[in-house]
Amino acid sequence: MSDEFSVESVYAELLGRAPENKMEPRLAPLHRAMDILGEPNKAFPIIHVTGTNGKTSTARMIEAGLRAHGLSTGRYTSPHLSKVTERISIDGEPVPDETFVRIWDEIRPYLEIVDSELVAEGQPRLTYFECLTILGFAVFADQPVNVAVIEVGLGGITDATNVGDGQVAVITPISLDHTELLGETTEEIAYEKAGIIKPGGFLISAAQPVDAAQVLLEKAKEANVPFRFEGVEFGVESRTVAVGGQMVNIQGIAGRYEDLLLPLQGAHQAENAAVAIAALEAFFGAEKPLDPEVLQEAFASVTSPGRLEVLRTAPTIIVDAAHNPEGIRVSAEAIHEAFSFSKLVVVLGVLKEKDAEEILRQLKESLGDLASDYCFTQSNSPRAVPAEDLAELALDLGFGEDHIHVAEKLDDALEWAVERAESNDDLAAGILVTGSITLVAEARILLGKTEA
Repeated sequence: MSDEFSVESVYAELLGRAPENKMEPRLAPLHRAMDILGEPNKAFPIIHVTGTNGKTSTARMIEAGLRAHGLSTGRYTSPHLSKVTERISIDGEPVPDETFVRIWDEIRPYLEIVDSELVAEGQPRLTYFECLTILGFAVFADQPVNVAVIEVGLGGITDATNVGDGQVAVITPISLDHTELLGETTEEIAYEKAGIIKPGGFLISAAQPVDAAQVLLEKAKEANVPFRFEGVEFGVESRTVAVGGQMVNIQGIAGRYEDLLLPLQGAHQAENAAVAIAALEAFFGAEKPLDPEVLQEAFASVTSPGRLEVLRTAPTIIVDAAHNPEGIRVSAEAIHEAFSFSKLVVVLGVLKEKDAEEILRQLKESLGDLASDYCFTQSNSPRAVPAEDLAELALDLGFGEDHIHVAEKLDDALEWAVERAESNDDLAAGILVTGSITLVAEARILLGKTEA
């Protein structure tokens, strides 16, 4: 049996459990699993990352900074783009297939004990996400890594990852998303996300809405942990567009860092970089500045697959995993700034639990006349909004009928978008694929990107 097949079999087994969007708001089974496994959640220091947007990019920047300092790292993020092993990374690379399968085989009997206890109590078995999280902690403990960067799946308080205590709690920008689970206001959502702030830790927060910032501040004081907020104690001083990204000057919490080349587009990525630098400073002690050369080495290696990622040129095809209105807004800003398109053909697919109407409204407002045509499609996810429904919604919102196309299959949508972009021999037209991570994942595979 090949390793590839073995990973696929484990993945199939995991998918047989309650799916990712059915995360259980509970932590007791995770603590029980950790106890049985010898507490892998306490085997290494943790930098814990939550927020609405920017989590994965920020986690990748923090990881790059730790590695540039000579530390071995584990990084746990979700969802994956092409292969489940991407979620559990060792030193910047997806966990080897052999390790993924071996550790799963080792922990499976212990997870079955927890499953049987849960069933006896009338509760659901461990979910897909809970099992992957336990596997991630077990892999990192097996290595062992010097430090793990752990991204929250959903919320904070009862998220499966909260079985680990962050030495640094990082909270990226909070906006409205998953409101049916986390709350109707940014204040309520901040309360959920503040659950990762633990005694003995250190809070690093991006700039936040006032109500959210107040919640985080109160939680930090309650836990008696130091706190630093972007825009108050640290932040981006200046930034200029550069070839392949941007040059940024960042004021950290311990030092000032000038002329850093960040190979990612957009003001939001510069702000993610400031948060990552502050998190690194907090982790290493908060009093001493980082070595600027080490930091530049770290940033030079940073990638963020599926985030304003150019997959093809002539015409330029960009994929972006923005899947809520605020994510769409910042991505649109970055496109206006970093690309000189004459027109943009948008390929959009959205999942049912998202606010499709607000996403469409934000696209229309943010892209304006640059967006010449929209192709509505759907990913293979059972949670995808039917393409026809998106088109009807767009018509209701005043999108011009002549500029709307429906293609249920993504390959047909891309083919149509390329034809539209190339019409009139326009060499400066571009294509944007956005609206859901599942759509971006499929687009990357269709266009030959199999690594993340």
